[in-house]
Amino acid sequence: MDVLARYPVAMNMKAATDTETELEPYHNKNNIDDQMISAMSGNGEIKVTAITIRNLVNDAMIQQTLTATPADALSRSMACGLLLSNGMQKEQTFQLSLNCPNGPIRTVVAIANGEGGVRGYVGNPGLADMHISEAIGRGRGGTVQIVKMHPDWPNPYNGITSIEHGDVDRDVGIYLAESEQRACALAASSKFNGILCTAAGGYIVEQLPGCSDETSAQVEKNLAKLVAMNGDGNGDGNGNGNGGESSLPAGLLLTGGTPLDICSTVLEELDMKVLDQIKPGLVCDCSEERLFRAVRLLSREEVDKIIEEEDKLEARCHFCGKVYTMGAEEVEERFDAAVGDPALDDDFEAEGGSSK
Repeated sequence: MDVLARYPVAMNMKAATDTETELEPYHNKNNIDDQMISAMSGNGEIKVTAITIRNLVNDAMIQQTLTATPADALSRSMACGLLLSNGMQKEQTFQLSLNCPNGPIRTVVAIANGEGGVRGYVGNPGLADMHISEAIGRGRGGTVQIVKMHPDWPNPYNGITSIEHGDVDRDVGIYLAESEQRACALAASSKFNGILCTAAGGYIVEQLPGCSDETSAQVEKNLAKLVAMNGDGNGDGNGNGNGGESSLPAGLLLTGGTPLDICSTVLEELDMKVLDQIKPGLVCDCSEERLFRAVRLLSREEVDKIIEEEDKLEARCHFCGKVYTMGAEEVEERFDAAVGDPALDDDFEAEGGSSK
Protein backbone atom coordinates (compact mmCIF):
# COMPACT_ATOMS: atom_id res chain seq x y z
CA MET A 1 0.00 0.00 0.00
CA ASP A 2 1.39 3.39 -0.99
CA VAL A 3 0.99 5.37 2.23
CA LEU A 4 1.93 8.68 0.67
CA ALA A 5 -0.60 8.19 -2.11
CA ARG A 6 -3.37 7.58 0.43
CA TYR A 7 -2.47 10.59 2.58
CA PRO A 8 -1.08 13.66 0.75
CA VAL A 9 2.32 13.74 2.40
CA ALA A 10 5.83 14.95 2.11
CA MET A 11 8.10 14.00 4.95
CA ASN A 12 11.43 13.04 6.40
CA MET A 13 12.37 11.53 9.76
CA LYS A 14 14.81 10.27 12.33
CA ALA A 15 14.24 9.96 16.12
CA ALA A 16 15.72 9.47 19.63
CA THR A 17 14.25 7.02 22.09
CA ASP A 18 13.23 7.84 25.65
CA THR A 19 13.75 5.10 28.18
CA GLU A 20 10.79 3.06 29.43
CA THR A 21 10.95 4.90 32.73
CA GLU A 22 10.72 8.25 30.97
CA LEU A 23 7.80 7.02 28.86
CA GLU A 24 5.78 5.65 31.79
CA PRO A 25 3.69 8.86 32.27
CA TYR A 26 2.50 8.61 28.66
CA HIS A 27 1.12 5.07 28.76
CA ASN A 28 -2.66 4.91 28.32
CA LYS A 29 -3.72 1.26 28.41
CA ASN A 30 -6.59 0.50 26.02
CA ASN A 31 -7.05 4.26 25.50
CA ILE A 32 -9.03 4.54 28.72
CA ASP A 33 -8.45 8.30 28.68
CA ASP A 34 -8.58 10.73 25.79
CA GLN A 35 -5.01 11.77 25.10
CA MET A 36 -2.84 13.77 22.69
CA ILE A 37 0.92 13.23 22.57
CA SER A 38 3.52 15.05 20.49
CA ALA A 39 7.04 13.75 19.90
CA MET A 40 10.13 14.75 17.94
CA SER A 41 12.85 12.83 16.17
CA GLY A 42 16.25 13.02 17.82
CA ASN A 43 17.66 15.03 14.93
CA GLY A 44 14.83 17.56 15.04
CA GLU A 45 13.69 16.80 11.50
CA ILE A 46 10.26 15.25 12.21
CA LYS A 47 7.44 16.01 14.58
CA VAL A 48 4.59 13.55 15.23
CA THR A 49 1.36 14.26 17.09
CA ALA A 50 -1.16 11.48 17.78
CA ILE A 51 -4.54 11.54 19.50
CA THR A 52 -7.33 9.35 20.83
CA ILE A 53 -10.75 10.94 21.51
CA ARG A 54 -13.27 8.12 21.90
CA ASN A 55 -14.72 9.43 25.18
CA LEU A 56 -15.01 12.94 23.84
CA VAL A 57 -16.87 11.70 20.76
CA ASN A 58 -19.32 9.66 22.82
CA ASP A 59 -20.04 12.71 24.97
CA ALA A 60 -20.70 14.79 21.85
CA MET A 61 -23.01 12.09 20.48
CA ILE A 62 -25.08 12.22 23.68
CA GLN A 63 -25.17 16.01 23.84
CA GLN A 64 -26.20 16.44 20.21
CA THR A 65 -28.14 13.18 19.66
CA LEU A 66 -25.85 12.17 16.80
CA THR A 67 -26.18 9.06 14.68
CA ALA A 68 -23.06 7.24 13.49
CA THR A 69 -22.47 8.97 10.14
CA PRO A 70 -22.57 12.58 11.38
CA ALA A 71 -20.66 11.51 14.50
CA ASP A 72 -17.95 10.07 12.25
CA ALA A 73 -17.68 13.32 10.29
CA LEU A 74 -17.56 15.36 13.50
CA SER A 75 -15.05 13.00 15.12
CA ARG A 76 -12.66 13.23 12.18
CA SER A 77 -13.04 17.02 12.07
CA MET A 78 -12.43 17.45 15.80
CA ALA A 79 -9.39 15.15 15.62
CA CYS A 80 -7.95 17.22 12.76
CA GLY A 81 -8.68 20.46 14.61
CA LEU A 82 -6.99 19.25 17.78
CA LEU A 83 -3.95 17.93 15.91
CA LEU A 84 -3.50 21.16 13.97
CA SER A 85 -4.00 23.37 17.02
CA ASN A 86 -1.32 21.49 18.97
CA GLY A 87 1.54 23.86 19.72
CA MET A 88 -0.55 27.01 19.30
CA GLN A 89 -0.86 29.55 22.11
CA LYS A 90 -3.69 28.68 24.48
CA GLU A 91 -5.66 31.78 23.45
CA GLN A 92 -5.53 30.85 19.76
CA THR A 93 -8.34 29.01 18.04
CA PHE A 94 -8.36 26.81 14.97
CA GLN A 95 -11.69 26.44 13.18
CA LEU A 96 -12.30 23.81 10.52
CA SER A 97 -15.52 24.12 8.54
CA LEU A 98 -16.74 21.73 5.85
CA ASN A 99 -19.36 23.54 3.80
CA CYS A 100 -21.41 20.92 1.96
CA PRO A 101 -24.15 22.65 -0.07
CA ASN A 102 -24.96 19.45 -1.97
CA GLY A 103 -24.26 16.90 0.76
CA PRO A 104 -27.01 15.78 3.16
CA ILE A 105 -24.88 16.55 6.21
CA ARG A 106 -24.89 20.22 5.07
CA THR A 107 -22.06 21.44 7.30
CA VAL A 108 -19.47 20.22 9.79
CA VAL A 109 -17.70 22.63 12.16
CA ALA A 110 -14.93 21.95 14.68
CA ILE A 111 -13.18 24.61 16.77
CA ALA A 112 -10.08 23.75 18.82
CA ASN A 113 -7.77 25.82 21.00
CA GLY A 114 -4.15 25.56 22.07
CA GLU A 115 -5.06 23.93 25.40
CA GLY A 116 -6.74 20.87 23.89
CA GLY A 117 -10.30 22.14 24.16
CA VAL A 118 -12.64 21.45 21.26
CA ARG A 119 -16.26 21.85 20.28
CA GLY A 120 -18.17 21.21 17.09
CA TYR A 121 -21.48 20.45 15.42
CA VAL A 122 -22.99 19.10 12.22
CA GLY A 123 -25.84 20.45 10.15
CA ASN A 124 -27.82 17.20 10.12
CA PRO A 125 -27.26 15.29 13.39
CA GLY A 126 -29.82 12.56 12.68
CA LEU A 127 -28.55 11.59 9.24
CA ALA A 128 -29.13 7.94 8.28
CA ASP A 129 -26.17 5.57 7.84
CA MET A 130 -24.29 6.17 4.61
CA HIS A 131 -20.74 6.48 3.33
CA ILE A 132 -19.12 9.57 4.82
CA SER A 133 -18.11 10.89 1.39
CA GLU A 134 -21.75 10.64 0.28
CA ALA A 135 -22.87 12.52 3.39
CA ILE A 136 -20.33 15.30 2.80
CA GLY A 137 -20.98 15.36 -0.93
CA ARG A 138 -17.67 14.51 -2.57
CA GLY A 139 -17.10 16.47 -5.77
CA ARG A 140 -20.32 18.48 -5.42
CA GLY A 141 -18.96 21.97 -4.89
CA GLY A 142 -18.18 21.79 -1.17
CA THR A 143 -15.31 23.61 0.50
CA VAL A 144 -12.85 23.20 3.35
CA GLN A 145 -12.41 26.48 5.21
CA ILE A 146 -9.81 27.12 7.90
CA VAL A 147 -9.94 30.14 10.23
CA LYS A 148 -7.16 30.80 12.74
CA MET A 149 -7.66 33.52 15.33
CA HIS A 150 -5.93 35.08 18.33
CA PRO A 151 -7.50 37.79 20.51
CA ASP A 152 -4.57 40.12 19.74
CA TRP A 153 -4.76 39.75 15.97
CA PRO A 154 -6.55 42.55 14.09
CA ASN A 155 -7.92 40.03 11.59
CA PRO A 156 -8.20 36.25 11.45
CA TYR A 157 -6.26 34.09 9.01
CA ASN A 158 -8.55 32.48 6.44
CA GLY A 159 -7.91 29.76 3.89
CA ILE A 160 -10.20 27.74 1.63
CA THR A 161 -9.93 24.78 -0.76
CA SER A 162 -12.38 22.45 -2.48
CA ILE A 163 -13.63 19.18 -1.02
CA GLU A 164 -12.25 16.44 -3.28
CA HIS A 165 -12.58 13.21 -1.29
CA GLY A 166 -15.23 13.80 1.36
CA ASP A 167 -13.39 11.85 4.09
CA VAL A 168 -12.20 14.94 6.01
CA ASP A 169 -8.56 14.05 6.65
CA ARG A 170 -7.48 13.85 3.02
CA ASP A 171 -9.32 17.07 2.22
CA VAL A 172 -7.67 18.86 5.15
CA GLY A 173 -4.34 17.41 3.99
CA ILE A 174 -4.92 18.93 0.55
CA TYR A 175 -5.67 22.27 2.20
CA LEU A 176 -2.40 22.11 4.15
CA ALA A 177 -0.41 21.32 1.03
CA GLU A 178 -2.08 23.89 -1.23
CA SER A 179 -2.79 26.79 1.09
CA GLU A 180 -0.03 26.54 3.71
CA GLN A 181 2.62 24.56 1.79
CA ARG A 182 3.07 22.32 4.82
CA ALA A 183 4.85 19.00 4.33
CA CYS A 184 2.87 16.58 6.45
CA ALA A 185 0.89 13.34 6.60
CA LEU A 186 -2.52 13.60 8.27
CA ALA A 187 -4.91 10.78 9.13
CA ALA A 188 -8.11 10.75 11.20
CA SER A 189 -10.83 8.12 11.51
CA SER A 190 -13.33 6.52 13.87
CA LYS A 191 -15.24 3.28 14.39
CA PHE A 192 -18.76 2.76 15.67
CA ASN A 193 -20.93 -0.03 16.97
CA GLY A 194 -24.45 1.30 16.52
CA ILE A 195 -24.51 4.64 18.35
CA LEU A 196 -21.40 3.87 20.40
CA CYS A 197 -18.03 5.16 19.28
CA THR A 198 -15.53 2.37 19.89
CA ALA A 199 -12.42 4.14 18.59
CA ALA A 200 -11.57 7.63 17.34
CA GLY A 201 -8.38 9.56 16.75
CA GLY A 202 -5.68 10.48 14.32
CA TYR A 203 -2.12 11.61 13.80
CA ILE A 204 -0.10 14.19 11.92
CA VAL A 205 3.51 13.70 10.83
CA GLU A 206 5.30 16.93 9.95
CA GLN A 207 8.54 17.34 8.06
CA LEU A 208 10.60 20.15 9.53
CA PRO A 209 13.14 22.32 7.70
CA GLY A 210 16.36 20.54 6.76
CA CYS A 211 14.88 17.06 6.77
CA SER A 212 17.20 14.59 5.02
CA ASP A 213 16.34 12.00 2.38
CA GLU A 214 17.53 9.31 4.81
CA THR A 215 15.08 10.42 7.47
CA SER A 216 12.26 10.69 4.93
CA ALA A 217 12.87 7.16 3.71
CA GLN A 218 12.81 5.79 7.25
CA VAL A 219 9.51 7.52 7.96
CA GLU A 220 7.94 6.11 4.80
CA LYS A 221 9.03 2.66 5.92
CA ASN A 222 7.62 3.24 9.40
CA LEU A 223 4.29 4.53 8.06
CA ALA A 224 3.92 1.38 5.98
CA LYS A 225 4.44 -0.61 9.18
CA LEU A 226 1.78 1.50 10.90
CA VAL A 227 -0.70 0.66 8.14
CA ALA A 228 0.00 -3.05 8.61
CA MET A 229 -0.49 -2.72 12.37
CA ASN A 230 -3.83 -1.01 11.77
CA GLY A 231 -5.06 -4.32 10.36
CA ASP A 232 -7.41 -2.71 7.90
CA GLY A 233 -7.76 -3.19 4.19
CA ASN A 234 -11.02 -1.55 3.41
CA GLY A 235 -13.57 0.44 5.36
CA ASP A 236 -16.84 2.18 4.72
CA GLY A 237 -15.84 5.62 5.93
CA ASN A 238 -17.42 4.82 9.29
CA GLY A 239 -14.59 2.38 9.93
CA ASN A 240 -16.87 -0.61 9.42
CA GLY A 241 -15.18 -2.35 6.55
CA ASN A 242 -17.13 -2.05 3.34
CA GLY A 243 -16.32 0.85 1.11
CA GLY A 244 -12.71 1.31 0.11
CA GLU A 245 -11.73 3.86 2.75
CA SER A 246 -8.92 3.18 5.20
CA SER A 247 -9.77 3.45 8.90
CA LEU A 248 -6.20 4.41 9.85
CA PRO A 249 -5.57 4.77 12.77
CA ALA A 250 -8.95 3.73 14.29
CA GLY A 251 -8.23 0.04 13.66
CA LEU A 252 -5.04 0.29 15.69
CA LEU A 253 -6.74 2.28 18.47
CA LEU A 254 -9.57 -0.26 18.65
CA THR A 255 -7.14 -3.09 19.35
CA GLY A 256 -5.42 -1.19 22.16
CA GLY A 257 -2.83 0.81 20.26
CA THR A 258 -2.24 4.22 21.84
CA PRO A 259 -0.98 7.63 20.75
CA LEU A 260 2.39 6.71 22.25
CA ASP A 261 2.44 3.53 20.12
CA ILE A 262 1.71 5.58 17.00
CA CYS A 263 4.49 8.07 17.76
CA SER A 264 6.92 5.26 18.61
CA THR A 265 6.17 3.41 15.37
CA VAL A 266 6.45 6.47 13.13
CA LEU A 267 9.71 7.48 14.82
CA GLU A 268 11.20 3.98 15.01
CA GLU A 269 14.97 4.08 14.46
CA LEU A 270 14.77 7.87 14.74
CA ASP A 271 15.49 8.37 18.45
CA MET A 272 12.06 9.56 19.63
CA LYS A 273 11.70 12.20 22.33
CA VAL A 274 8.24 12.97 23.73
CA LEU A 275 7.53 16.70 23.79
CA ASP A 276 4.17 17.06 25.47
CA GLN A 277 0.97 15.37 26.59
CA ILE A 278 -2.51 16.95 26.70
CA LYS A 279 -5.88 15.56 27.71
CA PRO A 280 -8.33 16.91 25.12
CA GLY A 281 -11.89 17.67 26.16
CA LEU A 282 -15.13 19.25 25.06
CA VAL A 283 -15.44 22.93 25.89
CA CYS A 284 -18.29 25.34 25.22
CA ASP A 285 -18.58 29.05 25.93
CA CYS A 286 -22.34 29.32 25.51
CA SER A 287 -24.22 31.40 28.11
CA GLU A 288 -27.39 33.40 28.64
CA GLU A 289 -25.36 36.52 27.87
CA ARG A 290 -24.40 35.18 24.45
CA LEU A 291 -28.01 34.21 23.80
CA PHE A 292 -29.22 37.70 24.63
CA ARG A 293 -26.47 39.19 22.49
CA ALA A 294 -27.90 37.23 19.56
CA VAL A 295 -31.41 38.39 20.47
CA ARG A 296 -30.29 42.04 20.42
CA LEU A 297 -29.07 41.58 16.86
CA LEU A 298 -32.71 41.01 15.86
CA SER A 299 -35.14 43.88 15.47
CA ARG A 300 -37.27 44.60 18.53
CA GLU A 301 -40.35 43.89 16.39
CA GLU A 302 -39.11 40.37 15.66
CA VAL A 303 -38.38 39.73 19.34
CA ASP A 304 -41.81 41.02 20.41
CA LYS A 305 -43.47 38.78 17.83
CA ILE A 306 -41.68 35.68 19.15
CA ILE A 307 -42.63 36.57 22.73
CA GLU A 308 -46.23 37.10 21.70
CA GLU A 309 -46.41 33.72 19.94
CA GLU A 310 -44.31 31.62 22.34
CA ASP A 311 -44.44 33.61 25.59
CA LYS A 312 -40.69 33.06 25.86
CA LEU A 313 -37.40 32.99 23.98
CA GLU A 314 -35.70 29.61 23.68
CA ALA A 315 -32.47 28.59 22.02
CA ARG A 316 -30.37 25.43 21.91
CA CYS A 317 -26.59 25.58 21.68
CA HIS A 318 -25.33 23.91 18.49
CA PHE A 319 -22.17 22.77 20.26
CA CYS A 320 -23.22 21.31 23.61
CA GLY A 321 -26.98 20.95 23.21
CA LYS A 322 -27.81 23.07 26.26
CA VAL A 323 -31.23 24.77 26.05
CA TYR A 324 -31.62 28.35 27.27
CA THR A 325 -35.02 29.88 28.02
CA MET A 326 -35.92 33.48 28.81
CA GLY A 327 -39.41 34.58 29.82
CA ALA A 328 -41.06 37.75 28.57
CA GLU A 329 -40.35 39.67 31.79
CA GLU A 330 -36.65 38.72 31.79
CA VAL A 331 -36.29 39.73 28.15
CA GLU A 332 -37.85 43.13 28.92
CA GLU A 333 -35.53 43.67 31.89
CA ARG A 334 -32.48 42.76 29.86
CA PHE A 335 -33.43 45.15 27.06
CA ASP A 336 -33.90 47.95 29.59
CA ALA A 337 -30.45 47.33 31.07
CA ALA A 338 -28.61 46.75 27.75
CA VAL A 339 -26.01 49.27 26.58
CA GLY A 340 -23.57 49.47 23.68
CA ASP A 341 -23.62 47.71 20.35
CA PRO A 342 -24.11 43.91 20.53
CA ALA A 343 -22.29 43.55 17.21
CA LEU A 344 -19.06 44.84 18.80
CA ASP A 345 -16.99 42.46 20.92
CA ASP A 346 -15.65 45.27 23.12
CA ASP A 347 -19.15 46.42 24.05
CA PHE A 348 -20.27 42.84 24.71
CA GLU A 349 -17.29 42.17 26.99
CA ALA A 350 -17.92 45.46 28.83
CA GLU A 351 -21.34 44.06 29.76
CA GLY A 352 -19.72 40.94 31.25
CA GLY A 353 -19.86 38.63 28.26
CA SER A 354 -17.09 36.76 26.47
CA SER A 355 -16.52 37.08 22.74
CA LYS A 356 -14.44 33.90 22.47
